[in-house]
Amino acid sequence: MRSRRSFRHPVLLLILSLLASAGAALADTVMITGANSGIGLEFTRQYAAQGWTVIATHRRDQIPDTLKALADQYSNLRVERMDVTDQTQIEALADKLKGTPIDVLINNAGIATIGEFKGIGVDENQTLGTLNYDQFDLFIRTNVRGPIMISEAFLDHVKASKQKKIIAISSASGMVSAAPPRGGMYWYGMSKAALNKLMVTLSADVRAAGVIVAMFHPGAVRVEKFSELDWPGMEESPEAIGKMIKTISGLTLEDSGRFMQNDGKTQPW
Repeated sequence: MRSRRSFRHPVLLLILSLLASAGAALADTVMITGANSGIGLEFTRQYAAQGWTVIATHRRDQIPDTLKALADQYSNLRVERMDVTDQTQIEALADKLKGTPIDVLINNAGIATIGEFKGIGVDENQTLGTLNYDQFDLFIRTNVRGPIMISEAFLDHVKASKQKKIIAISSASGMVSAAPPRGGMYWYGMSKAALNKLMVTLSADVRAAGVIVAMFHPGAVRVEKFSELDWPGMEESPEAIGKMIKTISGLTLEDSGRFMQNDGKTQPW
């Protein structure tokens, strides 16, 4: 009886290697803005752990330690510098990534308050009587202008992908269908309302191309800035972002233009 031997033909090994490389190249790709902290960092961590190709962007002069640590851990994580308020940087990265399909584009970068966070409704820069109008333009540039510039610059990348999804992290603070429970946060709430309108309009423009656009109210998430707070219904970051990732994976064209909570339920606005 002939003994069994492992077959190590060089041509077969080459074919297997090429197939493995092709499989890696076909992994879904997500691009996340504001990926170095908070919700963006948790998106980056979870997508990388799931084997996605992750393009994580930040605006710092040097790679933030948080992203460096993840990049050292995951070879499928790519870190890029891109300030969402700088059109030149946005267009430069879009050109650099030309030909790279992006299955899920997450417009996460944004600002809720400038300087020390003292709690919702107590930010004097956004409180009636002490409104800081110098901050108004920065909120618009970051929370509204940034997401549409990025969505437009990377639209061809999204169209070339399998999933074709553009996501915006918004907030129930942008609701206009009901009075808010408290005053204040003028610039933040106004900018999120504008972001929702912007994304709904974008969804109408790109529907024919099969691109899905959705907005999320992530809820109260215990990220670094809110680590000491204990709001009703507050969720830990891994749990809240895990729900959003699951919801995003199930989105279809019928969901395009929707504003949702992290579990996929419709968020009134």
